[in-house]
Amino acid sequence: MELISKEVAAELNQQIGREFRAMLQYLAIANYFHRETLPELAKYFYAQSDEERTHGLKVIQYLHDTGADLDIPGVEKCQYRFSTVEEAVSFSLNEEVELSKCINKLASLARKKDDFATENFLQFFIKEQLEEISSMEDLLATVKRAGPDRLLLVEEYILRKKGSANLRLGE
Repeated sequence: MELISKEVAAELNQQIGREFRAMLQYLAIANYFHRETLPELAKYFYAQSDEERTHGLKVIQYLHDTGADLDIPGVEKCQYRFSTVEEAVSFSLNEEVELSKCINKLASLARKKDDFATENFLQFFIKEQLEEISSMEDLLATVKRAGPDRLLLVEEYILRKKGSANLRLGE
């Protein structure tokens, strides 16, 4: 028995494709940083890739749980070449903003269809996207402040951020 509409299920399948595309895009960006001998940035984006894979799997599990059909779309080609670190991080920020728009649109559809289970399920992703955008904005600001000649400061920033307590207020 399907617990969600075919329209919502179709959009969730599209979201799986978007999450997996983001996974591959982050692998491409991590590879760029690896080639640029920026190991901490590479690790950061490899971790981002793993997170996007987990998000895709989470949606797949939700479709299984609701009895909906799984129909994962193919993904479009990722961008592998960047001129600067700032371009790569800025590109990542823009990708996260677009992903957020898609998730919000999906949540809106669930609400329109009175699909409270899916709307509730998507709250995780809405919160996650807020954190992702905020984190990527911080990284981009750090890259801009450091400039192209002091990228090792960005590497140090990532190491400090990893090793420090959560800096989010109220947590």
